[in-house]
Amino acid sequence: MLNKESPLKQYLLPLVLVAMAIGVTVWMTSLGQVGLYFVATPGQLLKAAVVHIKLVVAAEILAILIGISLGFVISRPKLKFFSPFIIGFVNMGQTIPTLAAIAILGIILGFGFLAGVIVLFVYATLPIVRNTYAGIISVDPSIKEAGRGMGMTLSQVTQRVELPLAWPVIIAGIRTSTVINVGTAAVAGMVGAGGLGEVITMGIAVRHMELVIQGAALTAALAILLDALLAGLESWMTPRGLKVAKAAAGVL
Repeated sequence: MLNKESPLKQYLLPLVLVAMAIGVTVWMTSLGQVGLYFVATPGQLLKAAVVHIKLVVAAEILAILIGISLGFVISRPKLKFFSPFIIGFVNMGQTIPTLAAIAILGIILGFGFLAGVIVLFVYATLPIVRNTYAGIISVDPSIKEAGRGMGMTLSQVTQRVELPLAWPVIIAGIRTSTVINVGTAAVAGMVGAGGLGEVITMGIAVRHMELVIQGAALTAALAILLDALLAGLESWMTPRGLKVAKAAAGVL
């Protein structure tokens, strides 16, 4: 009999961590005023969290559309030659310090939401391109040949064999890039992009630790929650045959 992790056990730790982070935020918010300064109100935190989510979602949508397309193109046999160059070029984006990249784009595009989205897009693209490429080329050639032997066209093999088997790896890349972006979006708040980063920046500027904790705790809660949701999506999109094979091998 194959061991299968229950949903409750899988999500228990993330839920506990999210509850703890939210609890810390509520505690800090309940203080009202500390010394000369007021902590952020629930309304201000909610508004900042919404902007933060918008930053991450906008950047992720762009990264998913372009990243999966690029990863798929360079996985094609005739274009594999370009894969080291494309992945290396995309990787260059992550070598630039976040604040420096935001400052450069801010000068060009103007400080604000747009500059933040573009920087987050650059940081989010690499894991998606890399995982898409790795997921597709890792599909066993004999499985693809079996599809061709059944009369499938090349496009049908891609749609019915390659992509379904590669989806778990692709989703894992999206999961990684999303969690990275939630944290990176906090840095974007330093240049007027909005979000929870503005709360953190304000706290640092006036040396108000309670404000910093409010923004940081909510950012952590958001990252953990999105990671748990994408982990569930990754598991749901994994073909049953792969789950059985992994369970039989003792992975699950």
